[in-house]
Amino acid sequence: MRNDSRTDYTKNLKYHQMLYLFNLIIFYILKLMRFISFHVNSFWYKVTKKGRSSIIEKITEDNREKRVEEALVLFISMEMQDEKNTEILERAIVEIEKITNQLKITNIVIIPYAHLFGKLSTLEFAFESFKSIESLLKTQGFSVTRLPFGWFNKLDMKAKGHPLSRISRKIR
Repeated sequence: MRNDSRTDYTKNLKYHQMLYLFNLIIFYILKLMRFISFHVNSFWYKVTKKGRSSIIEKITEDNREKRVEEALVLFISMEMQDEKNTEILERAIVEIEKITNQLKITNIVIIPYAHLFGKLSTLEFAFESFKSIESLLKTQGFSVTRLPFGWFNKLDMKAKGHPLSRISRKIR
């Protein structure tokens, strides 16, 4: 009898440990924003044509085409669960600052990149988030270039070849 009760207790404990671990994994998977960064010698883009987005940012002479030297290029994806995480943008800024401090650079390029993950945020949230990231980085003293939202672009990027030249982050 005693052995059976110990076995039941052990099974119950293992079940709860697995349930806890599963919930923890789900929490971390769902509550994050992602980006991939490249430390580049140079970056150039040119707007080519409208995308399929219902939000199409206005193209001007200032954002139609640009070249940036010695920069951190960020391909950023906003996910559905990011909309519920009010601290996500501030945490992203902290991570970006850590990388730029290590690289000793002040030029940043932000590329809205919906192709990283399947469960994307709403277009409105993504668009406002990219503008907020740009604004927050500028207030920190960075020179920021943000590619226009809702457009396809030609890109030319000359990435460096050191250990920190390609970094991905999950912001929780």
